[in-house]
Amino acid sequence: MTTTIWIDIGTLIARTPGLHGGCPHIVGKGVTVRRIVTWYKRGLNAEEIASRIGHLTLAEVYAALTYYHANTAEIEADLLHQALEAKRLEALYSNSGENP
Repeated sequence: MTTTIWIDIGTLIARTPGLHGGCPHIVGKGVTVRRIVTWYKRGLNAEEIASRIGHLTLAEVYAALTYYHANTAEIEADLLHQALEAKRLEALYSNSGENP
């Protein structure tokens, strides 16, 4: 007899205060939805992302992408915030002549 294991996909993505600034992430893996979406927006499909981040399952990558498509405005705002912060820090350190 074959035993089937059911996984509630709602348990694959969480927000944990104090971890990744409270951003949505894959439970127990330390990978943010933002990171998955960044690869996705660069043209990688779910299988390629799972291959590049080898400790993720395909189901976890699809859960992250599903979260993104269900919460696009939130994730896009997070991506924009991260890009602006990176530019701010780059300008700060390039203008000061110092390396971080």
